[in-house]
Amino acid sequence: MLCSSDVLLIGAGITGCATARALSRYACSVIVLERGPDLAEGATKANSGIVHAGYDAHPGTRKAYHNVRGAAMYPELCRSLSVPYEQCGALVIGFDENDRRTLENLLQRGIQNGVQELRIVERSELLAMEPALNPDVLCALSVPTSGIVSPYELAFAMADDAALNGVSFRFNEEVTGITRLPDGGFLVRTGAGEYRCKALINCAGASSADLHNMLSGEKLTMVHRRGQYYLLDHAVSLPFRRTIFQCPSVMGKGVLVSPTVHGNLLLGPNAEDIQDPLDTATTQAGLDEVLRKAALSWPKVSVRSNITNFSGIRAHLPQDDFLIGPVAGCPGAFEAVGIESPGLSSAPSVGADLAGMAAEWLHCSVNETIVPYTAPDKPFREMSEEEQRAAVLRDPAYGNIVCRCEVVTEAEIRRAIRRPVGATTVDGVKRRTRAGMGRCQGGFCMPRVMDILSEELQQNILNITKDGGESRLLCDTVASFLEGGSVHD
Repeated sequence: MLCSSDVLLIGAGITGCATARALSRYACSVIVLERGPDLAEGATKANSGIVHAGYDAHPGTRKAYHNVRGAAMYPELCRSLSVPYEQCGALVIGFDENDRRTLENLLQRGIQNGVQELRIVERSELLAMEPALNPDVLCALSVPTSGIVSPYELAFAMADDAALNGVSFRFNEEVTGITRLPDGGFLVRTGAGEYRCKALINCAGASSADLHNMLSGEKLTMVHRRGQYYLLDHAVSLPFRRTIFQCPSVMGKGVLVSPTVHGNLLLGPNAEDIQDPLDTATTQAGLDEVLRKAALSWPKVSVRSNITNFSGIRAHLPQDDFLIGPVAGCPGAFEAVGIESPGLSSAPSVGADLAGMAAEWLHCSVNETIVPYTAPDKPFREMSEEEQRAAVLRDPAYGNIVCRCEVVTEAEIRRAIRRPVGATTVDGVKRRTRAGMGRCQGGFCMPRVMDILSEELQQNILNITKDGGESRLLCDTVASFLEGGSVHD
């Protein structure tokens, strides 16, 4: 199979989805290749969800530029796509005079980067702002413009918007080779076929250096840095209103304690360099480190309400900056390599620039026939009683609660599968609807979710997977049982 397009974009994480959406605003054909079974399968589904204000990046770097520019784009972007976003603010805390000097340096760095409203706050005011803080805290950098977002929900919405406007997404297609063609285009090979394009964009996250090295004589080495997390269950009253950071180190911004847009509390990440970019295991030593360091910010830290642990991989370049732009020595190829923190904050800015570079290379005109994005209905759990009654009258499937922990209905699950770039796995449904995100982690709702996936995708339920590949949840020994009825009977 040989497919052709003007632009071939590799990688469907937050940066790739932002780039795809920006490309859909130009009159060109675009195919996105993703080696995973769904969008947001890499770092996008496993990070802190913080929209950093931009105080940490060194002035003059690409990180600083895209962080500040990208963060400024978030409020309107999330509003237009109906994605949860909150500008909750952040505190970077210090415990001694050495920390104070670090915070003062961060203050000056942030001012140079153009971050607004930064200031140093002393102990008494800090404890009034956040009473659960360690009383030994000396001072903090207050960052009111720091925000929180759901990274994968933003990726889904941007991809849906892109698909509505002509972008095609292909999953389970890992790039195995790239050849430059005599006419200046590219031939890209995957396990499923070949793709020909005029312009190529590399947004492959942890694998972005590998793709760069297929294209350029100037080789890169990627450092794969794993961070582990605790996710605590919903609380009636969260201990912190703001994201709490400790002073950063050469390994990153350190272990944070932060609310999420869904009312959970997040602890982490630690930082450890590993060899395997796909090793997202959690370890006892890593989780113990997270808990120990989180206790410096929150002495009464408790993980009794922990509902899951997870880890994500950060793509770190030794030069400690993003590599964004044309690929050296390879006209028509563009890239975003080493997109670690503040990559989430930077994604809208990076995507706009990469799309603009490719469009200029191709001499593309503006797309004059944009299809407006229509957001999914408000989550059932967030509706008023009156809105819920109206929803059930409109679609009786809203009356069937599938996930009790997160109050997710059958109608919402079916609509998640039917989205322009819809769910095809149990985890795909989970991240689009929160079915399985609660305390029981899918123990109650998973069989019904599988049943709905089987019906909607017209697949044998034995082939339904948790997260693609060989992660099938049922084995052949249940086939005779299933012949007599649905899995939830």
